[in-house]
Amino acid sequence: MNGLTIGKLATATGVAVETIRYYQSVGLMRQPKKPASGYRQYSDDAVARLAFIRRAKRLGFSLTEIKELLDLGDGHCKDVLELAEQKLQRVDDQLADLKAIKGVLDELISGCREQRSTEHCSLINALYRAKTARAD
Repeated sequence: MNGLTIGKLATATGVAVETIRYYQSVGLMRQPKKPASGYRQYSDDAVARLAFIRRAKRLGFSLTEIKELLDLGDGHCKDVLELAEQKLQRVDDQLADLKAIKGVLDELISGCREQRSTEHCSLINALYRAKTARAD
């Protein structure tokens, strides 16, 4: 897969051309030099780098975090481990927040099922009450 144009690189990796250009603009990807005649050619390394970026994004790493990981590279396992542990802590925090949200939604939905008013929605009323209680 040597010497891919940006379009072929996009097709090979499932990443849009515009996304590749964006990654170049934020320093995640290098843009090859353009020959005097013809198109820029991307190497197998570009394919591997885009695959790394996609996998890291699926794991929830932000582009900033991915850049840090790429900048660290091999040989910095302690630093990479620290970044991964920080990410795991943020994921745990998000899960706790989502569980709390789920609990509140379960209660609100249960309230709606118990009070089937056609004039007033207990869920809407509860949200209004929660909003005004916090605003005070």
